[in-house]
Amino acid sequence: MTRKVFAVACMMTLLLTACGGGAATGTATLPAPEPTIETIPPATETPAPTNTPAAPETPFAPTATPVTPVPTNAPDCTNSAAFVTDINYQDNTAVGPGETFVKTWQVENIGTCIWGPDYTLDYYSNELMNAVLPVPLGLTYPGETLDISVTLTAPLTQGSHRGDFVIKNPAGLIMSIGEDSRLWVIISVTSTVTATPTSTPGTPTATGTAPTATPGASGAACAYTTDASRTTGVVNAVNTYRAQINLAAYTTNASLQQAAQKHAVDMACNQLFVHTGSDGSTPQTRVAAAGYSASSVTENVYGSYPPLSPEDAVAWWATDTVDPNHNLNLISTTYSEIGVGYAFFNNYGFYVIVFAAP
Repeated sequence: MTRKVFAVACMMTLLLTACGGGAATGTATLPAPEPTIETIPPATETPAPTNTPAAPETPFAPTATPVTPVPTNAPDCTNSAAFVTDINYQDNTAVGPGETFVKTWQVENIGTCIWGPDYTLDYYSNELMNAVLPVPLGLTYPGETLDISVTLTAPLTQGSHRGDFVIKNPAGLIMSIGEDSRLWVIISVTSTVTATPTSTPGTPTATGTAPTATPGASGAACAYTTDASRTTGVVNAVNTYRAQINLAAYTTNASLQQAAQKHAVDMACNQLFVHTGSDGSTPQTRVAAAGYSASSVTENVYGSYPPLSPEDAVAWWATDTVDPNHNLNLISTTYSEIGVGYAFFNNYGFYVIVFAAP
């Protein structure tokens, strides 16, 4: 039995040895070999760029300039302003010849219309001072204040210089600003001088402003002049104008003449362009101080550089659309007597007419 087992084992060994050398001849089906998966090493070169378009760059968006909206106003709204203050360059501020500066006024909207960029600051009279106009106004509601600025250049000539500006509504009509309707700038152009050094070398040279006369109502520092031919010329021009519309001539009165002359000198020496004197006086108080007992009093004033002729001054009052009262005073039947004053100082001429009825 043992020999048979051994013989069978030997035969199995021979069969297994023969399978390793050639094709299988048995009927048994061998399982199919698993496919070999080849691993591709990663590429070492940078792959070619694809044709996918790059995302478009976001264009630079400039900062939008804010635009002041143009307000819509009711057709019957009213335009009116009140002067609040000079933010800078108060009257007679010293400015160098040819110096560029920015003048700013503050005004209040006391009307019912809303101001916008279709409202403008524009030139009116005297010196333009190279202003670039018109200047559009900012949005301002009734009851609000607004700072209005304009860039100016001082004249080259030394002395006092004035420019008058007005606010115009969208129709181009001048807006009232209190009783005057003008915003003005008055500067004193002075030249800078260098003092001759008298100390030892190395001492800094002093610089300063050339001295100028200080205006004063007393006339001590204000070398004003008068001109009787100009006061007579105004009287004649006024009565000629009245005769053209069949009105009786005004008669002159010495007390009214005195009151008018006093204010003309005050205006010239203090660069005033209003009816209130530097001492707080009014046409009524000046007439009373001159000894005239009046039932009614009013006044026209005018100042300019260079001075107007008497005829041109009367024509200016007659055609003034800003304050129609100037012309109404010339052709009034309420007043019967007048007094005229004139004073000249620092290249400016100032006229005053006082109208009164006893």
